[in-house]
Amino acid sequence: MQMSSKKRFKPPQKERGNKLSAPPDKHEIPPEQQPPIFSLHYLEGEYCITKCEKDDQAAFALKIYRLSKLTWSQIQSQDRHKLGYEKISRDAIKAPIPGFITEDVNFIAFRFSGMKAMVGYRDGAIFYVIWLDRNFTLYDHG
Repeated sequence: MQMSSKKRFKPPQKERGNKLSAPPDKHEIPPEQQPPIFSLHYLEGEYCITKCEKDDQAAFALKIYRLSKLTWSQIQSQDRHKLGYEKISRDAIKAPIPGFITEDVNFIAFRFSGMKAMVGYRDGAIFYVIWLDRNFTLYDHG
């Protein structure tokens, strides 16, 4: 038996089977029909996930997992204390608002651990989490 010094590999065929395919172009799908994409990039300070207890951290992970299975349109039809959200007035925020957030930005809050709130803003399909209000000190929850 003669062995070749060079092995040749056949390149995989594209679009073979239904295992993998390119995701649809996000720019073609309206944000309301997309699931939320969560960004923790601006989460820091006293309202950071690192300040939360382990149970709250786990609840936060489960909440963003559950929300990522819905579209923004579906989320808007949910109860505000379950998988939905509520708007929070900029004037109600007691913590310093980061300078990059302009006056026209609307804050919204999702509940992540009981009534504890993750507060941030939405830009298209992306939800930027700014604060995790684990001690109910970010705004009046009345």
